[in-house]
Amino acid sequence: MALSWVLPRVLPELARGLTRPGCGRALRRAASASASASVAPDFNSFVTRTNTCGELRSAHVGQEVTLYGWIQYQRQGLFLVLRDFQGMIQVIIPQDEAHSHVKNLLSNAPVESVVRVTGIVSPRPPGQENPKMPTGDIEVKAETAEILNSCKKLPFEIKDFIKKTEALRMQYRYLDLRSFQLQYNLRLRSRIVMKMREYLCNLHGFVDVETPTLFKRTPGGAKEFLVPSREAGKFYSLPQSPQQFKQLLMVGGLDRYFQVARCYRDEGSRPDRQPEFTQIDIEMSFVDKTGIQKLVEGLLQYSWPKERGSISTPFPSMTYEEALADYGTDKPDTRFGMKIVDIGDFLRRSDIQFVQNALSYPHGTVKAICIPQGVRYLTNKNLESLKESARSQFNQEIVEIICRPDGSLKSLLTRFLGEEQQSQLVQALNMQADDVVLLAAGEEKQVCSALGSLRLESADLLEAAGLVLRDPAAFHFLWVVDFPLFLSKEENPTELESAHHPFTAPHPTDTSLLYSDPTKVRSQHYDLVLNGNEVGGGSIRIHNAEQQRFVLEKVLKEDSEVLSHLLEALELGAPPHGGIALGLDRLVSLIVDAPSIRDVIAFPKSFRGRDLMGNAPDYITPEELKPYHIQVSWPLEEKEANKN
Repeated sequence: MALSWVLPRVLPELARGLTRPGCGRALRRAASASASASVAPDFNSFVTRTNTCGELRSAHVGQEVTLYGWIQYQRQGLFLVLRDFQGMIQVIIPQDEAHSHVKNLLSNAPVESVVRVTGIVSPRPPGQENPKMPTGDIEVKAETAEILNSCKKLPFEIKDFIKKTEALRMQYRYLDLRSFQLQYNLRLRSRIVMKMREYLCNLHGFVDVETPTLFKRTPGGAKEFLVPSREAGKFYSLPQSPQQFKQLLMVGGLDRYFQVARCYRDEGSRPDRQPEFTQIDIEMSFVDKTGIQKLVEGLLQYSWPKERGSISTPFPSMTYEEALADYGTDKPDTRFGMKIVDIGDFLRRSDIQFVQNALSYPHGTVKAICIPQGVRYLTNKNLESLKESARSQFNQEIVEIICRPDGSLKSLLTRFLGEEQQSQLVQALNMQADDVVLLAAGEEKQVCSALGSLRLESADLLEAAGLVLRDPAAFHFLWVVDFPLFLSKEENPTELESAHHPFTAPHPTDTSLLYSDPTKVRSQHYDLVLNGNEVGGGSIRIHNAEQQRFVLEKVLKEDSEVLSHLLEALELGAPPHGGIALGLDRLVSLIVDAPSIRDVIAFPKSFRGRDLMGNAPDYITPEELKPYHIQVSWPLEEKEANKN
């Protein structure tokens, strides 16, 4: 009753205030300042400890504290190091008769046992301070203690510098989580997500909506996991993204949607992927590509961890064609040079037969990359491995050219080139003494892909030999735009598939080509790349039902009935809309420089998509399958094994 009385009076006043010049900006600045003035969290609320192990400092000297944690280390019954999520503290074990019980308890407790210790914070004796520990100026003299849970022999030591196999870490993930690195990764991830929520919901009016996990198959894209239902022959699919739902939310008038979304893709054994992953999912109505890009740049700036420096905006942009031509990939690492150089026009006048053969084809080209200081840092074996890599992966032959210290060239090609032509080649490739050039001739896409791969492999080899090319502390963001809307299918080049997904809108200037020559249509798709890794992708969507139906039925040859609900929604007043999804796992792994995305996920799957800790997936009995009308057809060898 009170609310219905207040709102009609408050909302007009608020609306009038927001229309005053500069008022909206002032409110946003105030909200931003309020959000950034964060209060230090109280880690000791609601629990029976007085302090965490890692927070104690000289200011606490003389105070009685109660600590809980794990025994990291114990030395000869004299002292132990107690660890919790925030850090470590040295605990002095009492040696007097009055505290013999405490001494026996703590001296005999196994490493990684969980204990409670109450004692007095004291300064360490002069000369015994440990500057490597934040708590290294003090110690706690134990007065009482309790073993809350004794630890049996561990499968591995809980220390970051101890090497563990990946399989062992996965099997005992709950132990691996005790490491400082994983604790840091997960807590940083949590902070980033919280800042993203603040930016999107509090500062820009996004609505956090949870979308269903059980849905139906989506045409195109990655393979989806199936979930049986109790209706015979009918299955749910786990969504590879909330794509359809977020578009339907725009049709529903929510205007701005956001979700920390769990997604699922049945992609088999891929070392850089997980079958279930998390993305920051975003959709907006009445927006264009520029609006989405500005939003994401502001989002990342706002949520970026202070300890990782700052990032500047706007991010540079590059077309898909430029990325392939200069870097041989649609996700270029721009932290270092070694760009692909087109030398076809220069060599067109040469008498080199394989060059002339390549250039005689419609899409023939000759390109090269220059490896700085390749003679000094790469061995002959390295160069042979690079050439073999191009041969095996891309069916591409590579010719090397070496620049000697005196500036002359060493190569199979030099006998076909005069001194002036060699000099022009050095200039075209900006070659210096001891540089190595890798040259490829053939079909343009194949040549660029091969050289793009060799560029990255060469950088790895150079850095392994001691030449730093890529600053590990640098973060180079890049927008890649103007992707093709469709690509030829690998298994059948006469058929087309969506380069992104079937809901991506064509580039406004290419719309007419959609109906005459769809292979030439550019899309309104955009990828966000960080240090050579795709961390986000999105597009402006098709909001016209007739155009969406044409793409599905005529271009992609898909059954549009599967998407009848979406097509009907597009006919009922769908606004223009677009969005993006940021891969949270990949983004955080790059921020913390983790070797794998598994190091920023609490309970990841293995390389083969298995949960080694819980042994999933697992078998279920025929009785459990019966309600789902499913019968397993076993391979013969597995059938015999199960009998035994």
